[in-house]
Amino acid sequence: GFSKQMVEILSRHGVAFSSFDIFSDEEVRQGLKTFSNWPTYPQLYVAGELIGGLDIIKELEASGELDTICPKAQKLEDRLKSLINKAPVMLFMKGNKQMAKCGFSKQIIEIMNNTGFPNSCLLFQVRQGLKSFSNWPTYPQLYVKGELVGGLDIVK
Repeated sequence: GFSKQMVEILSRHGVAFSSFDIFSDEEVRQGLKTFSNWPTYPQLYVAGELIGGLDIIKELEASGELDTICPKAQKLEDRLKSLINKAPVMLFMKGNKQMAKCGFSKQIIEIMNNTGFPNSCLLFQVRQGLKSFSNWPTYPQLYVKGELVGGLDIVK
């Protein structure tokens, strides 16, 4: 229950965080108690420093300090802009260059390979958000210098 409360608080505040299941590794579980000199879980760390357990996080939330201590998750639009501009040419597709997971993605890879076009591919994590961001309902999506060129039909 305490871990669930911690996750709810962090999520409510839009905090970017990862977690580790202490039940998955008893050595880590016991070692972290010694390392941190904090006998209970959950334990929240920011930039490698122990902030505290649930009671401390609740106090920080009540005082408004939690928002200044914890890093915020990057907004999806900012993340998408960053990904689109990661390389001069970005291809968002289903699968990867070696194993396209749909016929359209396979065709666009073939076109790009046959024309000597350099490309970078991305995974599925941004799939739905990118459709809304680009106002383009399908994949693949080809971007050049951060601008949407289009899908397979446009590339052809």
